[in-house]
Amino acid sequence: QVQLVESGGGLVQAGGSLRLSCVASTRTFSNYNMAWFRQTPGKERDFVARINRSDGVTYYADSVKGRFTISRDNAKNTVYLQMYSLEPEDTAVYYCAADRVGLPITTTEGYDYWGQGTQVTVPS
Repeated sequence: QVQLVESGGGLVQAGGSLRLSCVASTRTFSNYNMAWFRQTPGKERDFVARINRSDGVTYYADSVKGRFTISRDNAKNTVYLQMYSLEPEDTAVYYCAADRVGLPITTTEGYDYWGQGTQVTVPS
């Protein structure tokens, strides 16, 4: 069982930046593929970014490519999502996810473990 705790959300003006963090409670963090998803009320949880456990390869949704960066620090059991040039459309609850296999990469079915979410609000 892996527990994930996100932090770093908040209110930021359009064009601003935020860094989200997610700490995992496991001794084998390096064995997990890590991802970020986001969700707005009444909509499905959408893929944002993913970083592989083994090779560190990253994947991004087209809507955030070039603005967001996912990274991980295995020594700290932490995955980050650095967000730049934030837009009102980025407003959502952001969730951290983990899975040993992590397939499919871009859907919620690929991940067994989820955090409680952190709210990001970018006013229009």
